[in-house]
Amino acid sequence: MEAKNIPKTFHVCPIKTIGVYLPDTRCLFLQKQYMTGKHPHRLPATGWQGLKENWRNDLIAAISVSMVALPLGLGIAIASDAPPMAGIFSAVIGGLVATLFRGSHLAINGPAAGLITVFLGALASLEDGSGRGLNYVFAAVVMAGGFQVLLGIFKMGRIAEIIPSSVIHGILAAIGVIIFVSQLHVAMGTTSAGANTVEKMLDLFYKLPEINPFIAVISVSGLLLLIFHARISYKLFHFIPAPVWVLFLSVPFVYAFHFFEPHTRSFLGRAYEVGPQYLISVPDNITEAFMWPDFSKIHTFPFWLAVISFTIIASVQTLAMAKAVDKLDPYKRKTDLNKDLIGVGLATMVSAGIGGLPIITVIVRSSVNVHNNAKTKWSNFYHAILLLIFTLLLAPLIQQVPLAALAAILVFTGYKLASPRVFKQIYEKGIEQLLFFGFTLIVTLYTNLLWGILAGMALTLGVHFLLARVPPGIFFQMLFRPGTRLVGKREVGYELKIKGIANFLSILSLKKHLDNIPEQAAVQINFATTRLVDYTVLEHLDDFRRSHEDHGGRVQIVGLEHHVASTNHPLALKNAHIGVPHKLTPREQKLKQIAINHGWRYRYEVEWDFSYLRNFQFFETRPIERKNNVISGKYTPGDILWEISDITFDEGALLATEVYHTTVQVIHYPRPIPLFALEKEGFFDKIFDRVLAFSGRKDIDFQLFPGFSQKFLLKGEDEKEIRDFFTPELIRFLEGEEIYHIESNGEAILLFKYLRLARTDEVERMVDFSKKLLEKIGG
Repeated sequence: MEAKNIPKTFHVCPIKTIGVYLPDTRCLFLQKQYMTGKHPHRLPATGWQGLKENWRNDLIAAISVSMVALPLGLGIAIASDAPPMAGIFSAVIGGLVATLFRGSHLAINGPAAGLITVFLGALASLEDGSGRGLNYVFAAVVMAGGFQVLLGIFKMGRIAEIIPSSVIHGILAAIGVIIFVSQLHVAMGTTSAGANTVEKMLDLFYKLPEINPFIAVISVSGLLLLIFHARISYKLFHFIPAPVWVLFLSVPFVYAFHFFEPHTRSFLGRAYEVGPQYLISVPDNITEAFMWPDFSKIHTFPFWLAVISFTIIASVQTLAMAKAVDKLDPYKRKTDLNKDLIGVGLATMVSAGIGGLPIITVIVRSSVNVHNNAKTKWSNFYHAILLLIFTLLLAPLIQQVPLAALAAILVFTGYKLASPRVFKQIYEKGIEQLLFFGFTLIVTLYTNLLWGILAGMALTLGVHFLLARVPPGIFFQMLFRPGTRLVGKREVGYELKIKGIANFLSILSLKKHLDNIPEQAAVQINFATTRLVDYTVLEHLDDFRRSHEDHGGRVQIVGLEHHVASTNHPLALKNAHIGVPHKLTPREQKLKQIAINHGWRYRYEVEWDFSYLRNFQFFETRPIERKNNVISGKYTPGDILWEISDITFDEGALLATEVYHTTVQVIHYPRPIPLFALEKEGFFDKIFDRVLAFSGRKDIDFQLFPGFSQKFLLKGEDEKEIRDFFTPELIRFLEGEEIYHIESNGEAILLFKYLRLARTDEVERMVDFSKKLLEKIGG
């Protein structure tokens, strides 16, 4: 709907998270909730005020985060051929120092698996036989941290955004393969003398007869736990992260096989070594683990190559992770990327100055932080203090943890970075993206990360040139002088006319135009005169669209109807002018038929605009990837509009991502209703919720209906309004029906039953259930 066609009785609601047209009365209702603090999107205070108001939430989240940081910090350090405490120092300094200077609200800072390969490469090139190789590397890391601070001060953080998305994923996948291969040898109790990752990968097969079963059983047990952890639904079990369960599970094996003294044990007639050399070694006195940087190699080429490698890879990963965390933030706050570089740069300098690993924004721990309801940056600070306490108190226990347990955690991490699902997701974005991704991956495995980035960018640019089908001179003119401009339009607010070649090298100039658009303005982005639009540009614009709409603006993307791509992914590279008809799948044909039978409307196409779903609590921290197979209709009497659609969404981001598919229904209720969320509750969930009540999240029970209270978990901000809404008639109805997840955002109801796509008969039952639900509510 264009601005000029909005009815006079409707207007854009000024609440930041409500980007839809609402009647004046309903908008005023939501504004009242927002201003009185009853609306869930009231932004937490920042600075010391934020510390004072939200310390309970942040502390509870930090407990879980610190439990993840402990095994990951130890494992990353050991995989980097550094002392185990180097990872702990990095995580602690990341929380204590970076928190005070950075620009992120919910991110966690510390050591990352993505820098293991850079650290190992630097160590190999700087080692001179003196035994001070690590000291030289720490000096290079100090210098890299200084360069990151300078990049932030001169506001050059956005330079990292020009690296194509598929190249970044190729680098991450290469890191995953390197970690997977190297740590799988540790997990099996074998070693490899291979000169590169490919040779070490081949050694995995040659070393199969040499597997140490007493080590392998620990690794396999840990891997099984990591695989099935996400499939166990108890909240109490999930509050303790999977890596901590792996450590707990491994200790009984240490006692069973008596790892405390060197000896051999027999299995199937063959003797295998076990002993303390396979356990983590940490000093009893933490100060004994300090190491100091040695700058005596500062005049050599390998030293500066290490500095450049750390600076580029750490900066790219920090900025990518920071943007990923922003997508998880339920308050849709934006990170100041330049301040983030300053913060992690300073923390890196301090960390390396005492023998710690380089520091970046880490996505696994950040995802845990968000999903445990952290509110402000102080959760990062708390996690550092708790981690230091845990390390000091649990040092004797840490010394009993086998290296195989940490290897299992890192093998799983490496696998997630380069799993078949990653390849599938890249392929879904376009066959050319798979080419860029695969080429970057292979070059990196045979050389290093810097060459991988350069080679990937070169291939991407070369393929774009071939697809554009224009002479070289015209291609570069269309790329660097395309004539893109932002103009004001009375009917749409602003129009951004993108021309020529819009690819990754256009990002910085395109960002300047986007930065000039007022926060709540309507903007139309027109691609009608572009020759080629690549995935990285469309991904950047999609991020802009989400952020702009979250802050009250509107974005319309037009002009792509005469472009075509190698896939139906909405962000796929587009450059042609003919389309390929879509063939409905058997399920889509059934959905279409039931829509015809009931007089509903059906659309199979993938839709870009799913921003309204983010107004529901369930999707606040779960980024939506796509929405399709939309069925819409209305209930009578009352003409209550509803919509059912298939949703693909993520939990976490990047390597911490778990992808889910579900079928949801949204019902637009004609009157204001209280904000609430209703879901299934088990025995252990009730115990866990008593813990969370400390942070203000309370389960609302009904004494007269104990069956309902045992069956459901009901939460909301205004308990009185919710109790008035849940009448005895409604409660009895819900007690006798199948359990659905049901929640309200104040003007609409969201419901779904499974974290999978619904069958066609289940879609019909969902419509029938919601109709009865409305009758009990009084709709």
